Amino acid sequence: MKKLLVFALCMVAVAACKNKGQSGESSLLMQQRDSLNSIIAQKDSEINDMMATMNDIEEGFRAINAAEDRVSVARQGEGASMQERIKENMLFIQQTMQQNRELINKLRGQLRTSSVKSDQLKRTIDNLTSQLEEKTEQIKALQAELQAKNIQIEELTTQVTDLSTNVSNLKEETTQKSQTISTQDKQLNAAWFVFGTKKELKEQNIIKDGEVLRSNFNREYFTKIDIRVDKEIKLYSSKAKLLTAHPAGTYTLEKDAQKQYVLRITDPQQFWSTSKYLVILVK
Repeated sequence: MKKLLVFALCMVAVAACKNKGQSGESSLLMQQRDSLNSIIAQKDSEINDMMATMNDIEEGFRAINAAEDRVSVARQGEGASMQERIKENMLFIQQTMQQNRELINKLRGQLRTSSVKSDQLKRTIDNLTSQLEEKTEQIKALQAELQAKNIQIEELTTQVTDLSTNVSNLKEETTQKSQTISTQDKQLNAAWFVFGTKKELKEQNIIKDGEVLRSNFNREYFTKIDIRVDKEIKLYSSKAKLLTAHPAGTYTLEKDAQKQYVLRITDPQQFWSTSKYLVILVK
């Protein structure tokens, strides 16, 4: 009877431990799921905000086209009322163009600060900027036509010129920012490697007193690479050893058909996470 009681108590304990383990696993899965849902919700919110801005820009262009059509119709008429309608529509076009310029700047800022990184969205913004520039040229041409017919709208002369300057400044600003981003991108993905005999590495202070990269070593002796592109380094030696620390499983060191070692980096981000300098000893 005692044996049966002990056995029953053991079974209850095992079941309790199992339930506790399952409860812990379930809680972890729920936390992971909630975290993932939070990330997805944030990205959805950012995308929705950018899409709303893009829709506002597109609606602005649609309204501008409609106003241009009204100007074209009004030009066929005569008298003071015709000039007043043209003036109102041209002023509306100028104001909407300025609004679209501000919205494009807003959209560019949204993309810059967003966790969503999309080349397609960047191209879309560039296309919207081009549309703004083309529309500015069309308005300038329309203004010239009105002036040729002695339809003077004095307020627009300065405004359209300013808008043209603003668009030019926007394009220049975009180009400068693209160049800056490209330069920063290259810097972030830059790394340096060198391979040589122990004598060669010592001469450049890369190895000194048995330590690697601990003193004022010659950085000019290294080769600069882009870690996104350069993932294979031929070492031209039958013996090779990495002297700098890089995570295991992120690279392979194998011999080619000529029995010479080739370093292949299989996980660049992890490989270069510990050091952007790579030193390889060869013989």
